[in-house]
Amino acid sequence: MGFFRNRWWIVVASLCGLIVGSGPLHLFVFNIFMKPVSAELGLSRGTLSSAIGAYGLINAAGAFAIGWMIDRWGTRRVMIPALVAYVLVTALFSLMSSGATVFLIFLIAGLIGGCQTPVPYANVVARWFDRERGLALGIATAGVGLGVAILGPIAALLIARFGWHGAYYGLAALALILGLLPVAIFLRDPPVLARHATAAEARPVLPGLTLAQSVRTSSYWIIGGAFILPVIAINGTISQLVPYVTDKGISLAIATGALSASGLAIIGGRAVSGWFLDRFWGPYVAMSFFTIPMVGIALLALAPSPALLVTGAALCGVGIGVEVDMMAFFTSRYCGLKAYGQLYGSMFAIFAIGVAIGPTLAGLTFDFTRSYMPVFIYDEIALLGACLLFSRLGPYPYPAAKHGFAATAAVAPAS
Repeated sequence: MGFFRNRWWIVVASLCGLIVGSGPLHLFVFNIFMKPVSAELGLSRGTLSSAIGAYGLINAAGAFAIGWMIDRWGTRRVMIPALVAYVLVTALFSLMSSGATVFLIFLIAGLIGGCQTPVPYANVVARWFDRERGLALGIATAGVGLGVAILGPIAALLIARFGWHGAYYGLAALALILGLLPVAIFLRDPPVLARHATAAEARPVLPGLTLAQSVRTSSYWIIGGAFILPVIAINGTISQLVPYVTDKGISLAIATGALSASGLAIIGGRAVSGWFLDRFWGPYVAMSFFTIPMVGIALLALAPSPALLVTGAALCGVGIGVEVDMMAFFTSRYCGLKAYGQLYGSMFAIFAIGVAIGPTLAGLTFDFTRSYMPVFIYDEIALLGACLLFSRLGPYPYPAAKHGFAATAAVAPAS
């Protein structure tokens, strides 16, 4: 049993949970559903993309609420019932029958889907790891990329076999197997926090700032601004990838392959960036990695061949592959762990606003111009602006200590 108590199993459970996270399962996979849903319900891409945008906004509130609840009651007490609800709401997508039901279901799913953002997983991983925090966060959040890579083809097969209504029942089953079960078996707080979750007299002493203190620092807002720009740019592009590629007369199989390529790139991007974050100053790492999707977007906009389109999608995936785990890492190093659930929840809320804006902007641009080219131009400008913002950050206020929090944190009596 000691083997399964190793803290790296928490990383594995987090990776599994994020494979069926709200991003891959509810947002990215909707690439595959967009055309059949649009055809059956008579809704435009702009309307469906607006529903995705509404999902992103309410998902921000859900992520912040989950972070606050985990800070207060502990990870397992919050995550297990929340994941049960998440499985049920995934099946609820099968009931979409009109524009009104589409928006209603996306809003409900967005709120409940806060439990399947990286917020709860980054929270528990960051508190188990210090010197290897970047790598651990990178591996855990690589689950998002793995989900994007595998859920697209799975969804396409399910739609072909059972129709898009039946496909959502299959995705709900995956959420049960890959989300709820690993979390129930392996995910747990460090011993100090686990005692705090069940004993009112124990309160862990954690280094860092409260949310109120953090929002008064320039670093907090620089980090938020530096991440929302690439989120808008890259997520807006990827959310329209399958329709964009098939509009060029390229087969759905190649379009789905392009989406999978972006997902595989997410995996590599997160693992590699996490390794670099543990060894080099974070802003330099961020600026280096966000130049890669600039090349990817240019290829998508200008590439004449399927191979270059797939390459462009993969390079965009590298950008998606770094923003969530970098945001988690930067939050811990610039704001600390004292109120990490709330802090990262608030940062993820900024991220979710970007997720809401990106697809909506891209979809509406297509509706009005019948082209994605204006968005591609904005995307390049946004990524350049993000790099300039990262250059304004200073040294870490909370660098890695000799020993991680889980081994050294003290417990103070509650006041």
